[in-house]
Parts: sequence; structure tokens; C-alpha cells
Amino acid sequence: MEPILLRADRAGERADQLLARLVPELTRSAAQRLLEAGAVTLGGRPVKKNDKAAAGDVLEVRLPEPEPVDVLPQAIPLDVAYEDADVIVVNKPVGLVVHPAAGHPDGTLVNALLYHCGESLSGINGALRPGIVHRIDRDTSGLLIAAKNDYAHQALAAQLQDHSLYREYEAVCVGGLREDRGTVDAPIGRHPTDRKKMCVDRKNGRPAVTHWTVLERFPGYTHIQCRLETGRTHQIRVHLASIGHPLLGDVVYGAKKPVPGLAGQCLHARRLSFVHPRTGERVTVVCPLPAYFTQVLTKLRHLV
Repeated sequence: MEPILLRADRAGERADQLLARLVPELTRSAAQRLLEAGAVTLGGRPVKKNDKAAAGDVLEVRLPEPEPVDVLPQAIPLDVAYEDADVIVVNKPVGLVVHPAAGHPDGTLVNALLYHCGESLSGINGALRPGIVHRIDRDTSGLLIAAKNDYAHQALAAQLQDHSLYREYEAVCVGGLREDRGTVDAPIGRHPTDRKKMCVDRKNGRPAVTHWTVLERFPGYTHIQCRLETGRTHQIRVHLASIGHPLLGDVVYGAKKPVPGLAGQCLHARRLSFVHPRTGERVTVVCPLPAYFTQVLTKLRHLV
């Protein structure tokens, strides 16, 4: 990664805290290993976690080369919502991890795509994430687009950047939203103490905007539609929790106990619209609400 010149307001900050802020994709344990290995320098000198930064220091991090990993095709059923020679849109079920990672070496959507598409997946994101343009959480259901070649991948990635790739979700949140619609415009960054979580971070976070609209109201809960302008990790979950309305079933940002009969947060990516990389025409894909979501709505309607 590129060296980072530290501002005056970073003076006196501990090296491990500085690393966590400036390289948010690193887990706490990974950052610790880099520090112990001497892979992090301040002003050209290796540092330990307790060392303090000075204004004008240059932070450099030497990330190790990823170990080669074989990601094999697996005959995992796919619900294909749209497919042609350039792109494939799948309706991901709750519980399916998008790509291999620590704790999930296989059995992922990528393994299923490799089986379904063969060699026809883009290689821009490397061997672990072939074709993957964007992600949704393991316990979020709904539409996800993958690219079958680098040309399509670059075009779709550009649409993510300029916000022309439209993504619409439905969710059930806890509590009654006072307005019928609203926007949460709050930057999101890595949580300062729990590296598995994200949080609203107005000092160091990246811009994040979520628009929401009420679809149906129940005693103590609200069925909403959410539209993303940006695509930060856990964005809808963090934004709704930040305004006091965490998603039903979200044990990370809401209640600590799971909801009986609900595997994760009640969140479904229902609509996806993009400009086709080859034809230039807009393609819109809509999928129905899954059974777990409709069952929740049925139970809530009985409360009225």
C-alpha cells in the first residue's frame, strides 16, 4: 500500500491504534501480526504497538503476499434471476457466504458460480473472488450480480462508483419510524474496539448514504424499503441501528438474542438495476420476498 503522511492531529497516537484507523480492512489480530513481524514502520523505523507517532511521520505497511488457495467448483444449487454471456444475477439465500474466507474455505457462492459458469468469470478480484462485483452479508438474502469477464466487471464496478447501479432492499426494523421516509447520511468505518463490526465514524469513516421509505407499520416494528447510494460493509444495518431502529434479528447491531425462527437480520436485496456493459440498455431484476420474510410479516400483521 502507498505510504501515509501523518497529520499533526495524529501525533501521540499509538501505532496499533493508528494502524486500525488508517487500514480499516485489517483485523486486530492481522494488524498485531504485522507489527510483530516488523512489517509496519513509522519514519522508516519498525514500530511496536505501544510506540507513539509524531507529526510528519510516514506510516508504511508491507502486506504479505496472499497464500495461493485452490477454490474449487461445487454443485451448490443457484437461484439464477438473470444470465447472459456477460453477467449473472443470483438470488442468494440466507446463510450462504459470498466468497471463501477464514472459517469458510468452501461451500460459498463463488464455489457455486465456478460450477455453474465454468471458466467464464472475471479475474479482476483474484482467485478467491472471481466474478464478484459486490457482496451482501451471509445472513442477508437477495440479488447479487457477478461478471463473466473483465470487460463486464470493469463496467459494473464503474457503475458502483458513480451510483448508477441501483440496489433496493426491504427490511423490518425495530420500533416505529416517526416519518414516512428519510435519509441517513453518516460515514461508516471500522469499529474502534470490535474489528468484526462497523460503526458510524464521522472523523475517519467513508461516506455512506441510505434512503428509507416506510412500507407498512406494526406495533413495535416497521417494514421499510431501503435504497443505497453507497455500498459500505453492513451499511443498512449500521445506519438503521445508528438512528435507534436496528433490524429485526440483527444480533450484532441490535438485540443480542436471536429471534426464534429467524436465521439472521430481516433484510432482503429485492431489486437490482444496471446498465448492461455490452448493450448499454438498462436491465432491472426483481425477486420475491423469501419465505422467512413473508412469515415475519404474517406474524406482525396478527399483532395489529
